[in-house]
Amino acid sequence: MGHPKRQRKKYTTPLHPWEKDRMDAEDKLCSRYGLRSKREIWKMESWLRNYRRQARRLLAASGPQAELESKQLLEKLQRLGLISGEATLDDVLGLTIEDVLSRRLQTLVYKRGLARSPDQARQFISHGHIAIGERRITVPSYLVPVAEEGSIGYAEGAPVKVEPKPPEAVAEAAAEPESKPKEEQV
Repeated sequence: MGHPKRQRKKYTTPLHPWEKDRMDAEDKLCSRYGLRSKREIWKMESWLRNYRRQARRLLAASGPQAELESKQLLEKLQRLGLISGEATLDDVLGLTIEDVLSRRLQTLVYKRGLARSPDQARQFISHGHIAIGERRITVPSYLVPVAEEGSIGYAEGAPVKVEPKPPEAVAEAAAEPESKPKEEQV
């Protein structure tokens, strides 16, 4: 059971620590979503892995309890905005890490134009300048439910406000493709 005051790791590290392809993909995700470390990716992958495991178990099971649990799983993922209203358990298996990272508060603050970069969005959140409704959130990895997404804004009395971006820039940030290799940018 363990000691109640000692927290357990909420992620698993990669089996092979020096795979170039995986490391490059993680670097792209870190820069695109403004993550502090690869540990944040591993936490989200573990979170997603647990839901996929649960969906596989429910696909194999039958009976009223399995139907109830699958309904609850789908409702939870719909509230978080990860799947659509008519989704099935097969859609849960198709979720990617980018789907989860795009629902983080840090990403949504940047895409709404409240910050100029993902890193600035992270700073605003951790300093308490961003609120959802009347509640300040200081956790950049907070997964924002669809119902709360519209009420993201600056906190009451926040000393910093960024000039709003033009609608074209916000649309580009929302549809931003993966970063191109340096050779193509020249």
